[in-house]
Amino acid sequence: MLALFDLDGTITRHNTLAPYSLGLLLRHPARLPRLLFALPALGRFLLGQCDHGELKAAFIHHTFGGLERNEVDAWTAQFVPRLIANGLFADARDALERHRAHGDTLTLLSASTDLYVPAIGRALGFDATVCTGVAWNGTRLIGTLTTANRRGEEKVRCLEALCARHPGLSVIAYGNAASDLPHLRLAERGVLVNGSRAARQAAAPRVSCVTWR
Repeated sequence: MLALFDLDGTITRHNTLAPYSLGLLLRHPARLPRLLFALPALGRFLLGQCDHGELKAAFIHHTFGGLERNEVDAWTAQFVPRLIANGLFADARDALERHRAHGDTLTLLSASTDLYVPAIGRALGFDATVCTGVAWNGTRLIGTLTTANRRGEEKVRCLEALCARHPGLSVIAYGNAASDLPHLRLAERGVLVNGSRAARQAAAPRVSCVTWR
């Protein structure tokens, strides 16, 4: 079986990009004024003129563009153990262990970026990680996206590619948001974790709903 897990709000209790970015900013406080350069993208997002991926790219590019890889990696090496120690649902850990004990192929599928998601995947023993890529110029961060933002219908395309890579495996997929429902419905078993009331209503009857703590 292919066991596919979303990250933010499914394995972790909260969004990961915000605390990761805050920690990186605190390590480089001179970059705080750069946040202003991302405000036009935020305005376009609020007006429905750009999507989550464009907003994410603008934020990372304007705020962290130019950082060296070793500076980013140093923060990632601190952030990931802290997140795993204090920021995961115990039920998510249990689900991972059950799938691992059954010999299932564990894949982490996240819209969050490869600045830190692959490190989380390795720390949790995932067999593969699929996430949103960011651009580098050698060792210097550019921050624009190198892949589509792994959200919504893009996760459907990722799941289809994974199924082609693992022919014959049935799929169980875990997610937490209404934007996860398209790929959860595509799986043989889709599981909505701690979904909002609207997401739970939209999930029925194809996707089962659970509460993780």
